[in-house]
Amino acid sequence: MRIYPLSEGSFSIDHTKVFLPFDSSNQAFQNRPKGSILVEVQPFVVITEKDTILLDTGLGYHNKEGVLQIHANLMALGINPSSVTKVFLSHLHKDHAGGISYVHPTHQERFISFPYAKYYVQKREFEAVMENSKDLNLRAQIETLANFSGVQWLKEEQGIIDDLIQYQMTGGHSPFHQVAWLKENEEIIFFGADVAPQLQQMKSRFVAKYDLDGKKSMEFRQQWWQQGAQEKWTFAFYHDIQQPTHTPTAFI
Repeated sequence: MRIYPLSEGSFSIDHTKVFLPFDSSNQAFQNRPKGSILVEVQPFVVITEKDTILLDTGLGYHNKEGVLQIHANLMALGINPSSVTKVFLSHLHKDHAGGISYVHPTHQERFISFPYAKYYVQKREFEAVMENSKDLNLRAQIETLANFSGVQWLKEEQGIIDDLIQYQMTGGHSPFHQVAWLKENEEIIFFGADVAPQLQQMKSRFVAKYDLDGKKSMEFRQQWWQQGAQEKWTFAFYHDIQQPTHTPTAFI
């Protein structure tokens, strides 16, 4: 398997929940809005013998040329977005699910971003966001799934997709958050999404205030880091641009 990060950059976000691009090389951290946090956004594409798999879809922003950013990032790697065969969604927060669909800049119609792919979505996560989210734009982005024939609704707490992707609903960050292991030819890629978002969090007993259950997330990280070191997993970190992937050699 080959895995490539699709970094969309760093963003400052405060109580408004608006993601503002932030260039940490040119902007002082203290100049960010009061109470804001810095978030790095980084989906992944994994190439297997038979599939091209996306792990989450990013913010759904367009670049300066009007191209959906995740499409542009794929094309920069020589990957036609139409060749994506599977899209695995860990959860449906804006920074992970915004690229599920997009509004065409000319036609002003909404289209599914990867029309030839199967989207694997936790059904309870979709229902919770559609019922409870006040973000009308996010709801419009993910509502497209309701009428898309390529959606594969995941209704169990764990399972296996095409003998390739093992998934588990963890909660922790959000009620129905799920993680995935991609396994092929004795290789294992682990995608922990927002329960295991950064390398540094794997190495410390960090409890995040933004998690639904920070202690539960921390305990999962400790478990996965130890098991991953033993089984030589490649970890994919969604919110770590400096260290997007890592294979531990020992449990710390």
